[in-house]
Amino acid sequence: MKENNLSQTTLFKEAKVKGKGLLSGKEVHLKFIPSPSGQGVIFKRTDIPGSPLVPASCEFARHEFSSTVLEKEGVKIRVVEHLLAALAGVGIDNLTIEIDGDEPPIMDGSALPFVEVLEDAGIKELKENKEYWSPSYPWCVQEGDSYIIMIPSHLNKVGYLLDFPHPLLSNLYGEFSLDRDTFRQEIAPARTFGFQEKVQPLIEKGFYKGGNLDNTILLDKEKVISPSLRFPDEFLRHKILDLWGDLFLSGKTLRNVFVKAVKTGHSLNIKMAQQIKKGENMEKEMGVEEIMEILPHRYPFLFVDKIIAKGEKHVVGIKNLSFNEAFFQGHFPGYPIMPGVIMLEAMAQVAGVLLLSRTENKGKIAYFAGIEKAKFRKIVKHSKTW
Repeated sequence: MKENNLSQTTLFKEAKVKGKGLLSGKEVHLKFIPSPSGQGVIFKRTDIPGSPLVPASCEFARHEFSSTVLEKEGVKIRVVEHLLAALAGVGIDNLTIEIDGDEPPIMDGSALPFVEVLEDAGIKELKENKEYWSPSYPWCVQEGDSYIIMIPSHLNKVGYLLDFPHPLLSNLYGEFSLDRDTFRQEIAPARTFGFQEKVQPLIEKGFYKGGNLDNTILLDKEKVISPSLRFPDEFLRHKILDLWGDLFLSGKTLRNVFVKAVKTGHSLNIKMAQQIKKGENMEKEMGVEEIMEILPHRYPFLFVDKIIAKGEKHVVGIKNLSFNEAFFQGHFPGYPIMPGVIMLEAMAQVAGVLLLSRTENKGKIAYFAGIEKAKFRKIVKHSKTW
């Protein structure tokens, strides 16, 4: 989150929380203990002899049972994303969290109860500066049709696309500023959600004993089963909450970045946190000169300016949209909108880079033969801001 100060923080005083764990259903107690600069956030398992420590770091993180798990030397802390999102939201850098179980309490299924406890304890500034991270060029990680892009920007925003095969969760998109007030009011109250047909198998395996309609938005195949939503797009907001909790595991505070996430889950979120911590991108980017060595297209019909991620079966490219695009002269005067057919052509050219960069396709030409199930989620237009 972007903060007004550069200093690392901790709490002014100790604070306590108790409640039932989502998976185990057992009552668990948390104690938040102020800690010195440079320590980071560390969990301390007081229910295990020796009280082993588990750092809140992406090197110990993985995805398990639709949640984020931390594990070091066999000691686990499960379902940590809501608590970590609260720490990110209020700007806490250093804290020791004593816990007498293997998961924080689920509370009401959101990050808000944690935020309120942390704020009541007070935020204390320390002498050392925060470790900020800003991308100098777009970064991308991808799994299948899900991806996260970190775009250099002065806007400090997050945009998320949620698209589940469900009438209430299809093609939802939202953007929010990355500041403390927005997080507290618009993101922190968003509760976790689940599907009835997926929750039942977990219950049969002995999990989800602490889940109920007070802390989980439950959906059947058509509607919400639990009480009314806090926001019309509460599902989308909770995915952003999860994302921010997972990115907190990088150990760095993000600023000057526009985070664009599409259908991501904990696995991909953690992968991006790992790349941020390492300070390197997943893929080597490709500039327009290299693109023109692969594609035959030239001005005014070259619609890809940079490739920021390319693997065996996926590719992500960028088209820099300026006011000088030829199609803006007539589409539309005074309201520059990128034509849908040009959007499709740009995507086809990006795909062409992937196809034609393979050794067996060197020197060939790729033709756009057709596209199925295409849907435009929003307009693309020239903007005065980036």
